[in-house]
Amino acid sequence: MSASHGSYYVPEYSPLPIIAAIGIFCIGYGSIHLLHAHLVGPIMFFGGSLIIAGVMFAWFRAVFLENKAGLLDAQMDRSYRWGMFWFIFTEVCFFGIFFGALFYTRIVSVPNLAGEGNSSAFLTQMLLWPNFKATWPLLVNPDPQAFPGPAGTLHTWRIPALNTLILLSSAVAVTWAHWGIKKNNQRQFITGLIITIVLGFIFLSFQAYEYVLAHTVYQLTMSSGIYGSTFFMLTGFHAAHVTIGAIMLCVILVRATKGHFNSEDHFGFEASAWYWHFVDVVWLFLFIFVYWF
Repeated sequence: MSASHGSYYVPEYSPLPIIAAIGIFCIGYGSIHLLHAHLVGPIMFFGGSLIIAGVMFAWFRAVFLENKAGLLDAQMDRSYRWGMFWFIFTEVCFFGIFFGALFYTRIVSVPNLAGEGNSSAFLTQMLLWPNFKATWPLLVNPDPQAFPGPAGTLHTWRIPALNTLILLSSAVAVTWAHWGIKKNNQRQFITGLIITIVLGFIFLSFQAYEYVLAHTVYQLTMSSGIYGSTFFMLTGFHAAHVTIGAIMLCVILVRATKGHFNSEDHFGFEASAWYWHFVDVVWLFLFIFVYWF
């Protein structure tokens, strides 16, 4: 478990960090080969995912047992909160990279290919892509024969707007659940969790339906140019994070039904709620910059 020297908490030695590093390496290595359609890609990717899932289960179980054993103190509470803070910070950086690529594409690279900007951009457009025009969403690529563009774009005020309302409602529900546990109102706490989880899976269902529409009706795919690749990278990773958040809240719901939380001890729920609010905020940026403008 762990050791305590005086009032200072010292975790026990654990192989879980190095195992997690191996899992992350497998996921990264597999992802690269997935993009190139190599057979080793899915094997490494899903193998790494299983390793990470096992590490998470073992790690969270250890934390739960330590908490149940009465080892939670002010130092551990601060370490949990700072750990979750830095984890979410890395997630912000992760999405920031893809938003940066989106903004660079829209503001710099696409206009340059159309001859806007400087003299070299003008020569590029004149010599290579004389008929190319800078528009966004980009439906006609510089080389439409090599990369056929999509037939159209998804309607902002249909599924995307509905999903925005659903996620914002889920944010209200998880906040309501937080108020409930602060008042030791288990019924409100559990009800708020259930509503949040249901709304999360409804969001994912609409997202899946939107992907079907994108492929079948609008011919929008990862191979349909920079618009398709940025669209699926941003919305796909967000959907993955919503799935992770929903699973986290499902675990919290099971623990809540067993009475593991009270008004003074519920950081497991708080961490999951922080993560859920994070994916809500990311979706607002997606709705504005991917679907709307």
